Amino acid sequence: MIKVLLADDQSLVRSGFRMLIDSSDDMETVGEVENGRDAVAAVKARPVDVVLMDIRMPIMDGTEATRQIMS
Repeated sequence: MIKVLLADDQSLVRSGFRMLIDSSDDMETVGEVENGRDAVAAVKARPVDVVLMDIRMPIMDGTEATRQIMS
């Protein structure tokens, strides 16, 4: 099972992606966050295979969050 974290500041976008991911037999949404800081914390807190990351988010943008996750 592929574990996916959704990182987007718009709840409607996250809901749409969650519906698509959770309808798949081999993927599951394991978390949702609304900013980059929380995305970094979520990845550190639990195993995740994929982060679907928005680039423009408050507090910390997706580019910086990805940089921190990858380091």
